Amino acid sequence: MPGYTTQSIRNVALVGHGGVGKTMLAEAMLCKSGAITTMGEIARGSTLSDFDEQERTHQHSLQSSIMSLEYDAAHVNLIDTPGYPDFLGRALSVLPAVETLAVVVDARSGIEFTTRRMMQAAAEHKLCRMIIVNKIDADDADFEALLGAITEEFGAGCLPINLPAPGGKAVVDCFFRPKHSEATAFSSPDAAHTRLVDQVVEVDEALMEKYLEQGESLDADALHDAFVKALRMGHLVPVCFTSVHNDVGIAKLLEVIARMMPSPLEGNPPPLRNGQGESAREVLVAPDPGAHALAYVFKTIVDPFVGKLSVFRVFQGRITRDSQLFVGDARKPFKVSHLFKLQGKEHREADAGIPGDLCAVAKVDDAVYGAVLHDSHEEDHIQMAPVVLPQPMFGLAVAARSRGDEPKLGEALAKLAAEDPCVRVEHEADTGDTVLKGLGELHLRIALERMQLRYHVQVDTRPPRIAYRETVTAVAEGHHRHKKQTGGAGQFGEVYLRVQPLARGAGFEFVSEVVGGAIPNQFIPAVEKGVRQVLGHGAIAGYPMQDLRVTVYDGKHHTVDSKEVAFVSAGRRGFLDAVGKARAVLLEPIVNVLITAPQQCIGDITGDLSARRGRISGTRALTGGLMRISGQAPVAELGNFQSQLKSLTGGVGSYTMSFSHYDPVPANVQQQLVAAFKPRTDED
Repeated sequence: MPGYTTQSIRNVALVGHGGVGKTMLAEAMLCKSGAITTMGEIARGSTLSDFDEQERTHQHSLQSSIMSLEYDAAHVNLIDTPGYPDFLGRALSVLPAVETLAVVVDARSGIEFTTRRMMQAAAEHKLCRMIIVNKIDADDADFEALLGAITEEFGAGCLPINLPAPGGKAVVDCFFRPKHSEATAFSSPDAAHTRLVDQVVEVDEALMEKYLEQGESLDADALHDAFVKALRMGHLVPVCFTSVHNDVGIAKLLEVIARMMPSPLEGNPPPLRNGQGESAREVLVAPDPGAHALAYVFKTIVDPFVGKLSVFRVFQGRITRDSQLFVGDARKPFKVSHLFKLQGKEHREADAGIPGDLCAVAKVDDAVYGAVLHDSHEEDHIQMAPVVLPQPMFGLAVAARSRGDEPKLGEALAKLAAEDPCVRVEHEADTGDTVLKGLGELHLRIALERMQLRYHVQVDTRPPRIAYRETVTAVAEGHHRHKKQTGGAGQFGEVYLRVQPLARGAGFEFVSEVVGGAIPNQFIPAVEKGVRQVLGHGAIAGYPMQDLRVTVYDGKHHTVDSKEVAFVSAGRRGFLDAVGKARAVLLEPIVNVLITAPQQCIGDITGDLSARRGRISGTRALTGGLMRISGQAPVAELGNFQSQLKSLTGGVGSYTMSFSHYDPVPANVQQQLVAAFKPRTDED
């Protein structure tokens, strides 16, 4: 058993915008607690959490990393997460693993996109929140203005639990020991203490009565239960001030986490469900070590030495070496041969994982992100309510540079998708492309770089091909006589047919109106086969055809020379003849677009979308100064829209798209595509 209990565990994720100092804050906390002897440096690539080769090269976090420390009888599991918008999915995916989200804010930059997104996500998942204002020793930091912006944005429950001294050279406690004579940059410890206590006692009537009527002074221990309740309700969001550079506020931050943040026994229960869809019912789990084991995989790591690591949060029961666990509704269990606790890149052997703990197992193929692990078939259908992750919209078609690397490419893409829930690999049947999708250009650049560094696969990339279609816009007739005589039995088949357009989305219809045996019934399927050969490969630009009807109404045959191959050729050539007269056009895919962006950027975004031949259908105001734009646009015009949207919105904007319908392309686009088409050689 570990040397700590569930009551002493504190699970905290450090989240926030890129560059606010999360990694060095984690480093300072680890050093202050004695978990490490010396703080690492990002420039030297020596921090505990940014241990990956790419992270050391790019000097910012690219994935979440798990560490732990001991402080004041508390065992703190700390998760450092990336902050750049392209890696937001990796930060959001750890939410089910923690009780507390610590949102780090730069004292100079203030509230940024990721700040808002993570505060909103924490509220949606009913996690306890705290805000850490970092880099308070910056010369141009305006603490009072920043705290005002925080309360305006996130509510009056955002209250300082300590205050910075002038110049950010120290912090003054406002909660545990409020009586101080030290100067502060704004407000006073006594006033801040009063506001904190007033906020906390509001959630406990008995405590409020004791506080108001009896006038009794309440210390931190007496306020603990109500403090945690206020956190669970979102009624209180404590604000701490720190500076890693000058070792300011780190010990105070650790004290707040150890003494006042919730343990797994005190946090809101995880959103587990039994079943799927509308029939799913909520499952309440208790962090009882004697109950059935129940755990959730929130991260997977493909380690070149250990293999695949599945990192999980234990919610119930105990998991030990030699435990027999099921993955989801699998009928066959796997045996836990090695159980790990992660400390950055180190995998430390553990005897047991207790409720609330974060552990890992190796080489379990089915234990993927989002999987539920359990030791009884009673939990076969329990699932975690899914975390809403950003949808990967930016895509590149990838192909192995060397033909011998094609199997390695498939394996590498699968591993990239396993490690990152916002990386998706799609095989486009219409175009034959293998498309790697992510949250932006940087996201995919890092993924491709990782594929080369770790899996040694060189790839060529290009924009994905557009799945154009062809159709006709007028009724026309076609005819072809296929006749070959090579000595002996020949080939003969003659076909008359008609093409006509159908409604968009109707597909293809083949009809026979041949009477009197002009074409014997056994050859009608051969005519259709010839027509479908053109349908699959296109008539004018090499794209599949749709939304048309072909009617065979007459023809001729020869009692000796007529064969299936002759009517296949006659059907194909007759169809091409008719299409050439039926004003054929190219169709392009149109998608529904849903864009979320700051209100002040809407004009620029709608202008950009209009320039892409897009149409706006509506706008709707959201909370936090955001707007949602709905519209439609051609897929062909959205190739760099992700990058442009980020540029227009400072990285804040996001969008999703879904297929709507096909529309004719502009005439100039059709001319270019038709001119580039090289028709297939007739094999007859």
